[in-house]
Amino acid sequence: MPRTRSWPSSRGSGGVNLQAPRGTFDVLPAEARRRLGLLRITHELLGRAGYEPFETPVFEDTELFARGVGESTDIVQKEMFTFEDKAGRSLTLRPEATAAICRAYVEHGMHKLAQPVKLWTWGPFFRHEAPQAGRFRQFTQIDAEALGSDEPTVDAEVILLLADVLERAGVGETKLRLSSLGTPETRAAYLDELQAYLREHESELSDDVRARLDQNPLRAFDADHAGTRAVMEGAPRLLDRLSSDDAEHLAAVRALLDDAGMPYEVDTTLVRGLDYYTRTVFEFESPRLGAQSALGGGGRYDLLVEDLGGPPTPAIGWAAGVERILLAAGEAQPEEDARVYVALAKPDAAREGFRLARRLREAGFRVEVEQAGRSLRGQLRQADRIGARSTVIVGDGIDVKDMQSGEQRRAADADEALALVRRADA
Repeated sequence: MPRTRSWPSSRGSGGVNLQAPRGTFDVLPAEARRRLGLLRITHELLGRAGYEPFETPVFEDTELFARGVGESTDIVQKEMFTFEDKAGRSLTLRPEATAAICRAYVEHGMHKLAQPVKLWTWGPFFRHEAPQAGRFRQFTQIDAEALGSDEPTVDAEVILLLADVLERAGVGETKLRLSSLGTPETRAAYLDELQAYLREHESELSDDVRARLDQNPLRAFDADHAGTRAVMEGAPRLLDRLSSDDAEHLAAVRALLDDAGMPYEVDTTLVRGLDYYTRTVFEFESPRLGAQSALGGGGRYDLLVEDLGGPPTPAIGWAAGVERILLAAGEAQPEEDARVYVALAKPDAAREGFRLARRLREAGFRVEVEQAGRSLRGQLRQADRIGARSTVIVGDGIDVKDMQSGEQRRAADADEALALVRRADA
């Protein structure tokens, strides 16, 4: 945890508490390198499958999330950071990515492009939640979306891509939960049945579930309330009420996952937390994360683009929490570029050292140059501290010291110094 420090106030007596707001955090260099490593993995794996990088604004009109995510969801009712701008418009810091991506798909006429349109994004999101391990009020997500196809192969593709990202990130063992929410027509009849069942047990349900019986009774499956969970053990299951088309779609997705050797568990209680889902839903969990075990997940949202004013557009996507992925991955560090330290044997060598540092960086090395007025002995200690593989000492000439063997050799010029650095790195 960061240390809280009290700094002198510019207004006179007292002090001001300089600490990140509750539920947020600073990303220090060591952790930032891990995040960049995960970003590189994401770019590589999703890029191979034809997913293009994409960005949307950090804040949107509040109405987008009310319509797109669902007014009965916890996100809209409890968790959004919403404010008025100077013109009196209601804006919200984005709590999730999918609604905004669908808005951009409609706004920019992306339905005219070759379908499916495959996109991925990475960035900060915001929800007013109780902070805990792996859950913050400002958090970072990776998001992948495929819009414009209802083929089961797209469902299987996005699931396997998330599995690949998690594996490459080093999260270890995961469990994939898989289900289907059918189509709205299928759900309508089922929801009548579920509501009737829940009303028979209304006195045993939590206040939140009772308040949303008419709007979103499916959320009862996610309840932590002991009485509600007991009631839901005997509740009818949507998966048993799917239409033949929906059941065939799920069977096709399962067959593709089976062919790929991807283990999964069909979970009849999996409903996800957003109203826009249809058909396939899925979630990856990690036993390393305890009670808050979800790493990422998603599903189909075949009606969302149309609900936001676009043409009928089947789509599927997922989101994965960067902080949770790195928490599950533990302390594994990504490989770093080879480090070189340029030391100055005399003060007037600074200009030559600066030129040499630039030359080494152009050759692909990570180079730090002396800029703190240390003695030569202090500079060599600093080279050790940063893990330099070689130290280039600039004085009356150029010497290159292999920091592992301790061997030090004189270089005739910058080209030979570069060759010696490469040899130390080999």
